[in-house]
Amino acid sequence: MKTLKDIPVGKSAKVVKLHSEGALKRRIMDMGITRGTTITVRKTAPLGDPLELTLRGYELSLRKADAELIEVE
Repeated sequence: MKTLKDIPVGKSAKVVKLHSEGALKRRIMDMGITRGTTITVRKTAPLGDPLELTLRGYELSLRKADAELIEVE
C-alpha cells in the first residue's frame, strides 16, 4: 500500500482510499481529499513535517501522520 506520505516532492498521485474513521475522516474529506482527487506534493517543511500539497486549485498543509492515512496510486 502506497500512502501520500511516500510521494516524493514534485510528483502527483490519485487518492484511492481513506484509512480513517469518524471525525478524522470527515475532516480530511472536508479539506477536499476524496477518492479520485489528484494531489501534487509541492514541498516539505525544513524538518519534514508538514507537507505542502496542491489539490483542487488550492494549497494545503497536511501533517505526515494524516498523510499516512491516505492511500494513493
